[in-house]
Amino acid sequence: MIDNEGYRANVGIVLVNKANKVFWAQRIRQNSWQFPQGGVQPDEPAIATVYRELHEEIGLRPKDVEVIGATTAWHKYKLPTQLIRQTEPLCIGQKQKWFLLRLIGEESSIQLDHMEHPEFTSWAWVHYWLPIKHVIPFKRQVYRKALEEFYPLLKYRKVRR
Repeated sequence: MIDNEGYRANVGIVLVNKANKVFWAQRIRQNSWQFPQGGVQPDEPAIATVYRELHEEIGLRPKDVEVIGATTAWHKYKLPTQLIRQTEPLCIGQKQKWFLLRLIGEESSIQLDHMEHPEFTSWAWVHYWLPIKHVIPFKRQVYRKALEEFYPLLKYRKVRR
């Protein structure tokens, strides 16, 4: 779904474990890492998109996670000019609703290769703030906003800036 301004509706997923480390995944055939994310389908509630993308991208089901929170607003980022496809409707970037989830199931339930076309090749649990520094630059501000908004929601305050 692309809005009138050219932004595609999307959800972003910050998955934490019991130690408040975040799930960080390497995109297939690339050297870039990111959080799971995906496009919202027409008439699909954002939380339904979260569960669909969570399963498609990393193999988890709703029973494997608990929802801790969601961003109050949709956060936007623009794509660099060279990444904008010249198709109609024109998409200049994404607007994302972010969700904070905690893994409550088994870590062994994470399966990157269960779909025909996997999105990720590897993953790791990393320090909560690391993704802000290592995500592709045009996504950094959105990652910062989401992580800063979610920080107070964490049950264990072991995470340090």
